[in-house]
Amino acid sequence: MSLQQAPQSRVFVELVPWAERGRENSLVSGGETLPGLRRPLSSAQAPSAPREVHVSGAAEVSASPDRAQLAVRVSSTKEAAAEAKRSVGRRLDYITQSLQQQGVQAENVTVTKDFRRVENAYHLEAEVCVTFTEFGKMQNICNFLVEKLDSSVVISQPQFYHTPGSVENLRRQACLVAVENAWRKAQEVCNLVGQTLGKPLLIKEEETKEWEGQIDDHQPSRLSSSSTVQEKIKSATIYATSKVFITFEVKGKEKKKKL
Repeated sequence: MSLQQAPQSRVFVELVPWAERGRENSLVSGGETLPGLRRPLSSAQAPSAPREVHVSGAAEVSASPDRAQLAVRVSSTKEAAAEAKRSVGRRLDYITQSLQQQGVQAENVTVTKDFRRVENAYHLEAEVCVTFTEFGKMQNICNFLVEKLDSSVVISQPQFYHTPGSVENLRRQACLVAVENAWRKAQEVCNLVGQTLGKPLLIKEEETKEWEGQIDDHQPSRLSSSSTVQEKIKSATIYATSKVFITFEVKGKEKKKKL
């Protein structure tokens, strides 16, 4: 006697977390209940996915050097030590007084002296290092000293540089401008499609770069001594770029209530 096969049946269920099994039951055929089963949610009951807009933003900023250092060297070689000191001291006093009259603060001036024997004579060399924040004033003082002092006074080419705080501010400014550009882009996109831009959900800085001087294949890598002050400033200018990625929440257009 052969047994008849029971007809095949299919059951569609949705598994729920173990914590919900005590309170989630669904009916099966015959009126019995089984724990851990529930009817799947209808499309109307299913939670809607959050609406988002993903944008990227980039920015490039630059900063000219905020400091310059200049060295003025005075030397004298005499048979007597006192004469060498007197010769250098006289010109050294004139230089420091001229700096003071031009408004240069004492803390921005450093004087060093090197006194040694050269064969049967005494050689004294003094160096005055001056730090400037006003480049126009620096140029005026250089021109004044060249005019008033003889060729024994040597004025070096100015060296332009950035303070650590200014470089850090430049990096921060590049990031903030990139974020602002991304926000404006997202705002325009939402306005175009009739939506309202919500709060940012994710802000990520993906890339940063910085370099000194403009990238120009036709420009020599090192500036010569004949370069102008403006060329030196341009070469010491720092550039920084930042690229960010931001995810914003998108809200529906708010309807105005009728009065």
